[in-house]
Amino acid sequence: MMFDLHVHSVYSDGVLVPAELARRFADVGYDLVGIADHIDFTNVDLIGRVRTGVEKQVNEDVEVAVGAELTHVPPDKISELAGRARREGASHVVVHGETIVEPVEPGTNAAAVRCRDVDVLAHPGVLSIEDAEAARENDVFLEVTTRTTHGLGNGRVVEVAREAGAGLILNSDFHHPRDLPTREFRENVVRSAGLSVDDDAFLNDPSEILG
Repeated sequence: MMFDLHVHSVYSDGVLVPAELARRFADVGYDLVGIADHIDFTNVDLIGRVRTGVEKQVNEDVEVAVGAELTHVPPDKISELAGRARREGASHVVVHGETIVEPVEPGTNAAAVRCRDVDVLAHPGVLSIEDAEAARENDVFLEVTTRTTHGLGNGRVVEVAREAGAGLILNSDFHHPRDLPTREFRENVVRSAGLSVDDDAFLNDPSEILG
Protein backbone atom coordinates (compact mmCIF):
# COMPACT_ATOMS: atom_id res chain seq x y z
CA MET A 1 0.00 0.00 0.00
CA MET A 2 1.34 3.45 -0.88
CA PHE A 3 0.24 6.30 1.39
CA ASP A 4 1.34 9.68 2.70
CA LEU A 5 -0.01 11.25 5.89
CA HIS A 6 1.81 14.59 5.67
CA VAL A 7 0.40 16.62 2.79
CA HIS A 8 -0.56 20.31 2.66
CA SER A 9 -3.39 21.90 0.70
CA VAL A 10 -4.06 25.49 -0.33
CA TYR A 11 -5.72 26.01 3.06
CA SER A 12 -2.33 26.36 4.71
CA ASP A 13 0.73 26.85 2.50
CA GLY A 14 0.16 24.29 -0.26
CA VAL A 15 -0.95 25.27 -3.74
CA LEU A 16 -3.69 22.71 -4.51
CA VAL A 17 -7.29 22.42 -3.35
CA PRO A 18 -8.03 18.98 -1.85
CA ALA A 19 -9.82 17.72 -4.96
CA GLU A 20 -6.82 18.29 -7.23
CA LEU A 21 -4.44 17.09 -4.56
CA ALA A 22 -6.30 13.78 -4.31
CA ARG A 23 -6.41 13.39 -8.08
CA ARG A 24 -2.68 13.92 -8.47
CA PHE A 25 -1.83 11.39 -5.77
CA ALA A 26 -4.22 8.86 -7.28
CA ASP A 27 -2.66 9.37 -10.69
CA VAL A 28 0.77 8.17 -9.52
CA GLY A 29 -0.59 5.17 -7.64
CA TYR A 30 -1.27 6.22 -4.05
CA ASP A 31 -3.98 4.41 -2.13
CA LEU A 32 -4.38 6.98 0.65
CA VAL A 33 -3.41 10.60 1.20
CA GLY A 34 -3.60 12.38 4.54
CA ILE A 35 -4.06 16.14 4.43
CA ALA A 36 -2.32 17.71 7.42
CA ASP A 37 -2.50 21.46 6.99
CA HIS A 38 -0.51 23.71 9.32
CA ILE A 39 -2.44 24.79 12.39
CA ASP A 40 -1.93 26.72 15.59
CA PHE A 41 -4.52 28.12 18.02
CA THR A 42 -5.71 30.68 15.46
CA ASN A 43 -7.01 28.24 12.84
CA VAL A 44 -7.69 24.89 14.50
CA ASP A 45 -11.25 25.06 13.14
CA LEU A 46 -9.76 24.51 9.67
CA ILE A 47 -9.76 20.77 10.31
CA GLY A 48 -13.53 20.47 10.44
CA ARG A 49 -14.06 22.71 7.41
CA VAL A 50 -11.63 20.75 5.22
CA ARG A 51 -13.03 17.45 6.46
CA THR A 52 -16.59 18.48 5.58
CA GLY A 53 -15.53 19.54 2.09
CA VAL A 54 -13.58 16.36 1.45
CA GLU A 55 -16.54 14.21 2.47
CA LYS A 56 -18.67 15.92 -0.21
CA GLN A 57 -16.25 15.02 -3.00
CA VAL A 58 -14.96 11.57 -2.16
CA ASN A 59 -12.54 10.40 -4.82
CA GLU A 60 -13.05 6.71 -5.49
CA ASP A 61 -9.48 6.34 -6.74
CA VAL A 62 -7.80 7.34 -3.47
CA GLU A 63 -8.85 7.54 0.18
CA VAL A 64 -8.45 10.97 1.76
CA ALA A 65 -7.93 11.47 5.50
CA VAL A 66 -7.96 14.91 7.12
CA GLY A 67 -5.61 15.51 10.01
CA ALA A 68 -3.44 18.44 11.07
CA GLU A 69 0.16 19.50 11.54
CA LEU A 70 0.84 21.54 14.67
CA THR A 71 3.44 24.04 13.48
CA HIS A 72 5.74 26.25 15.59
CA VAL A 73 3.43 25.83 18.56
CA PRO A 74 5.18 26.45 21.91
CA PRO A 75 6.18 23.09 23.40
CA ASP A 76 4.13 23.61 26.55
CA LYS A 77 1.00 24.15 24.41
CA ILE A 78 1.36 21.10 22.14
CA SER A 79 -0.67 18.77 24.31
CA GLU A 80 -3.56 21.23 24.62
CA LEU A 81 -3.70 21.95 20.88
CA ALA A 82 -3.35 18.29 19.92
CA GLY A 83 -6.39 17.54 22.08
CA ARG A 84 -8.34 20.31 20.40
CA ALA A 85 -7.35 18.99 16.98
CA ARG A 86 -8.78 15.61 17.95
CA ARG A 87 -12.02 17.20 19.07
CA GLU A 88 -12.22 19.02 15.73
CA GLY A 89 -12.16 15.61 14.06
CA ALA A 90 -8.52 15.22 13.02
CA SER A 91 -7.87 11.70 11.77
CA HIS A 92 -4.20 12.04 12.73
CA VAL A 93 -2.01 14.64 14.41
CA VAL A 94 1.45 15.52 13.13
CA VAL A 95 3.85 17.86 14.92
CA HIS A 96 6.33 19.97 12.96
CA GLY A 97 9.61 18.78 14.45
CA GLU A 98 12.96 20.47 15.04
CA THR A 99 14.19 20.39 11.45
CA ILE A 100 17.64 21.90 11.02
CA VAL A 101 16.41 24.30 8.33
CA GLU A 102 13.85 26.24 10.40
CA PRO A 103 14.00 27.95 13.82
CA VAL A 104 11.69 25.50 15.61
CA GLU A 105 11.62 26.10 19.35
CA PRO A 106 13.85 23.68 21.29
CA GLY A 107 11.78 21.20 23.28
CA THR A 108 9.25 20.70 20.49
CA ASN A 109 10.45 17.15 19.76
CA ALA A 110 10.37 16.23 23.43
CA ALA A 111 6.84 17.57 23.95
CA ALA A 112 5.50 15.90 20.81
CA VAL A 113 6.75 12.39 21.53
CA ARG A 114 5.35 12.52 25.08
CA CYS A 115 1.86 13.54 23.97
CA ARG A 116 -0.71 10.75 23.63
CA ASP A 117 -2.72 12.71 21.04
CA VAL A 118 0.26 12.97 18.64
CA ASP A 119 0.77 10.32 15.96
CA VAL A 120 3.76 11.56 13.96
CA LEU A 121 6.79 13.72 14.72
CA ALA A 122 7.70 15.21 11.34
CA HIS A 123 11.29 15.84 10.22
CA PRO A 124 12.71 15.93 13.78
CA GLY A 125 16.25 16.92 12.78
CA VAL A 126 18.98 16.06 15.30
CA LEU A 127 16.74 13.77 17.32
CA SER A 128 17.97 12.59 20.72
CA ILE A 129 17.94 8.94 21.77
CA GLU A 130 15.86 9.91 24.81
CA ASP A 131 13.16 11.40 22.61
CA ALA A 132 13.26 8.41 20.27
CA GLU A 133 12.74 6.12 23.27
CA ALA A 134 9.78 8.25 24.39
CA ALA A 135 8.35 8.01 20.86
CA ARG A 136 8.51 4.23 21.11
CA GLU A 137 6.84 4.22 24.51
CA ASN A 138 4.02 6.51 23.36
CA ASP A 139 3.51 5.03 19.86
CA VAL A 140 4.58 8.20 18.07
CA PHE A 141 6.05 7.52 14.63
CA LEU A 142 9.20 9.34 13.54
CA GLU A 143 9.15 10.71 10.03
CA VAL A 144 11.56 9.95 7.23
CA THR A 145 10.81 12.61 4.64
CA THR A 146 11.19 12.85 0.89
CA ARG A 147 11.35 16.66 1.17
CA THR A 148 14.81 17.74 0.12
CA THR A 149 15.49 20.31 2.84
CA HIS A 150 14.05 18.53 5.86
CA GLY A 151 15.44 15.25 4.54
CA LEU A 152 18.94 16.30 5.58
CA GLY A 153 18.11 14.76 8.96
CA ASN A 154 16.89 11.39 7.67
CA GLY A 155 20.09 9.53 8.47
CA ARG A 156 20.05 10.65 12.09
CA VAL A 157 16.34 9.81 12.46
CA VAL A 158 16.86 6.28 11.17
CA GLU A 159 19.93 5.78 13.34
CA VAL A 160 18.29 6.71 16.64
CA ALA A 161 14.99 5.06 15.75
CA ARG A 162 16.84 1.79 15.21
CA GLU A 163 18.67 2.16 18.51
CA ALA A 164 15.49 3.00 20.43
CA GLY A 165 13.18 0.59 18.62
CA ALA A 166 10.89 3.44 17.56
CA GLY A 167 8.56 3.24 14.58
CA LEU A 168 9.20 5.12 11.34
CA ILE A 169 6.83 6.52 8.73
CA LEU A 170 7.66 7.73 5.23
CA ASN A 171 5.96 11.01 4.21
CA SER A 172 6.50 13.76 1.67
CA ASP A 173 5.57 17.06 3.37
CA PHE A 174 3.93 17.86 0.03
CA HIS A 175 3.17 21.52 -0.80
CA HIS A 176 3.48 21.70 -4.59
CA PRO A 177 3.15 19.17 -7.45
CA ARG A 178 6.94 19.09 -7.72
CA ASP A 179 6.99 17.61 -4.18
CA LEU A 180 4.95 14.54 -5.18
CA PRO A 181 7.28 11.52 -4.96
CA THR A 182 6.91 8.51 -7.20
CA ARG A 183 7.24 5.01 -5.77
CA GLU A 184 10.78 4.81 -7.15
CA PHE A 185 11.83 8.09 -5.52
CA ARG A 186 10.34 7.05 -2.18
CA GLU A 187 12.30 3.81 -2.28
CA ASN A 188 15.51 5.64 -3.16
CA VAL A 189 15.08 8.06 -0.25
CA VAL A 190 14.61 5.17 2.17
CA ARG A 191 17.60 3.26 0.81
CA SER A 192 19.78 6.35 1.06
CA ALA A 193 18.86 6.53 4.76
CA GLY A 194 20.02 2.96 5.28
CA LEU A 195 16.79 0.96 5.19
CA SER A 196 14.29 -0.49 2.75
CA VAL A 197 10.60 0.36 2.46
CA ASP A 198 9.80 -3.22 3.49
CA ASP A 199 11.75 -2.94 6.72
CA ASP A 200 9.74 -3.84 9.81
CA ALA A 201 10.68 -0.47 11.30
CA PHE A 202 8.30 1.31 8.92
CA LEU A 203 4.60 1.82 9.32
CA ASN A 204 3.19 -0.15 6.40
CA ASP A 205 -0.47 -0.10 7.43
CA PRO A 206 -1.88 3.37 8.13
CA SER A 207 -4.83 1.87 9.99
CA GLU A 208 -2.47 1.69 13.00
CA ILE A 209 -2.81 5.48 13.10
CA LEU A 210 -6.14 6.18 11.43
CA GLY A 211 -8.03 3.31 13.08
